[in-house]
Amino acid sequence: MKSLWSALKRFRSRLKKKLGLSPDEWEDVVEQWLIEADVGMDLTEKIIDEVSGHLSSKPSEEEIITALKESLLKIFAEHPKSDLLNAPFNQKPHVLFIIGVNGTGKTTTIGKLAYLYTQKGLKVVLGAGDTFRAAAIEQLEKWAERSGARIIKGNYGGDPGSVAYQAIESALAKGDDVVILDSAGRLHNKRHLMEELTKVRRVIKKKMPDAPHETLLVIDATTGQTGLEQAKIFKEFAEPTGIVLTKMDGTAKGGIALPIWHKLRIPIKLVGVGEQPQDLIPFKPEEYVSALLPTKSENYDVW
Repeated sequence: MKSLWSALKRFRSRLKKKLGLSPDEWEDVVEQWLIEADVGMDLTEKIIDEVSGHLSSKPSEEEIITALKESLLKIFAEHPKSDLLNAPFNQKPHVLFIIGVNGTGKTTTIGKLAYLYTQKGLKVVLGAGDTFRAAAIEQLEKWAERSGARIIKGNYGGDPGSVAYQAIESALAKGDDVVILDSAGRLHNKRHLMEELTKVRRVIKKKMPDAPHETLLVIDATTGQTGLEQAKIFKEFAEPTGIVLTKMDGTAKGGIALPIWHKLRIPIKLVGVGEQPQDLIPFKPEEYVSALLPTKSENYDVW
């Protein structure tokens, strides 16, 4: 997260140059940093109000950093702990429905999940439900070959609901452990496209009433506040149970995780921090906040 660390360096530099900041001065510094980190104006104001109540009239740099950390962790106080990569599955097959707009890293996330699950000895089936892009089917085929997963495909331009139905049917027949269903990338501002996700979910439930057991919305961390808007619309149509925040290894600031949880109460479950299969890791609020502030976390040192 080079952009974020650059912002943090500027943040620390300005604090050091202004020993004994006045309340207005430190608020300006912190506000600029939080907004640059994609936290958003509304939540930034809330954080500053929270922090203000715990600082002296001329706070030191250490006081500000400590108060910020406490405030950010307070936002995640009720965030559920989850580890999709290691949790035992009570249902068989365990069905994951992966959704998101084009370019977020949706298909790559599916491939990483498939690889990580097969490495644990689980039998995985991929449903190539993005029937509107031939390249998406080809990409998923490569991941299936790489991971050792089976893949169920439909015809290009075909019905994605049919692919989902067939994938679950096949997994039930063969006793597979996990089904991961791809979906066509949606423009969150195109209502008719979003409604198709609702139709696919209905088809899934016809074959397996309690599925999908997880609906994961993939969001590109580099999109900033656009990611929050995407999450709002997808929540209306597809009821996501969790967020996968991708592309956290480059210029992403990552602050978008805060408003997504604070405003929408959709938990952040996984974070993509690189191109390799093992670069998909569980989201842990404590480590995330430590990485966001000027204290590196051992597990998130790739950021």
